[in-house]
Amino acid sequence: MAGNTLGSLFRLTTFGESHGAALGGIVDGCPAGLVLDDKAVQAELARRRPGQSALTTSRAEADEVQWLSGLVSTTEGVLTTGAPIGFTVMNTAARPADYDHLQHTFRPSHADFTYEAKYGFRDVRGGGRASARETVARVVGGAVARQVLATMGVEVGAYVERVQDISMPLPPSFHSREEVDAHPVRCPHPDTAKRMEERIAEVKKAGDTVGGAIVLVARGVPAGWGEPVFDRLHADLAKALWSLPATKSLELGSGLSGTLMRGSDHNDAFVNRGDRIGTATNRSGGIQGGISNGEDIVMRIGFKPVATLLQPGTSVDRQGNSVSLEGRGRHDPCVLPRAVPMVEAMACMVLVDHALRQRAARLTFGA
Repeated sequence: MAGNTLGSLFRLTTFGESHGAALGGIVDGCPAGLVLDDKAVQAELARRRPGQSALTTSRAEADEVQWLSGLVSTTEGVLTTGAPIGFTVMNTAARPADYDHLQHTFRPSHADFTYEAKYGFRDVRGGGRASARETVARVVGGAVARQVLATMGVEVGAYVERVQDISMPLPPSFHSREEVDAHPVRCPHPDTAKRMEERIAEVKKAGDTVGGAIVLVARGVPAGWGEPVFDRLHADLAKALWSLPATKSLELGSGLSGTLMRGSDHNDAFVNRGDRIGTATNRSGGIQGGISNGEDIVMRIGFKPVATLLQPGTSVDRQGNSVSLEGRGRHDPCVLPRAVPMVEAMACMVLVDHALRQRAARLTFGA
């Protein structure tokens, strides 16, 4: 199966299925000499881990990463060697038999039909590679990338801005991990988070699901990252973020609201910030011409309602005959709380990749 690798100089290749023995990956291109904080990597996995609250799937997985290569223990700590970093995360709560009744049936809005159309058959066990379970490997890769970015003074954060029609009353901005994780919904606005939690609990009780939007903000990114014309920074971010399961929309800066404005209102005027040139506003979302301009990178990612419902439904089998579907399974009523670390992980890997590409593009290595 092609299409399992992300990145150019900093690359992640993932493997594994939702109900297979394990998932894992190889991070290639991580600079040597990074002191890797394994506890910080495990903390990222804990944020993505299923079963962490009543708002998520009941599937209980420890999600403990096992390092296989690319690291060495020294008196300074565990260092990256520059070699490929191999890792695995075991599936300890897989129940493949739960999907036996779907052998000849296509679930609505899942990848069942399209995977079979492409390969001639499919992995019925929880959707195989199409399952959001695959993102556990992305979070590990992103956690490594985050630690590389920290050496450059770059921070990446995301939070739930909207659940269905319940939205934060504040414009996008950077929020600390403590603010975001203070509530299991991962919305940093307490009153809105409470309403979101009530909505998710309501639809969960009804066997239904809801979607919403996540805001991503990266700050400290210097001007100059991005590779025109086909590898523009926002194009690579878009590819990474669109590859996440259930992604339905993506906006940069002013996004769709910017299409309602006139150019005279939308333009970001340049100003002197003393130590650098900046912009008075940030409708560009920190990227102009596909290259970072030094302002915060701001994106909004829309996620659809989870396709698996705990309600009876209808579909067709391989022969096109109508069939009834049972409403069962272990799935999130709303993917957004657990998608926050996934979004951050994808952004971290793209930013590190472009940081390394920028260093390779300058003879002075000064930017």
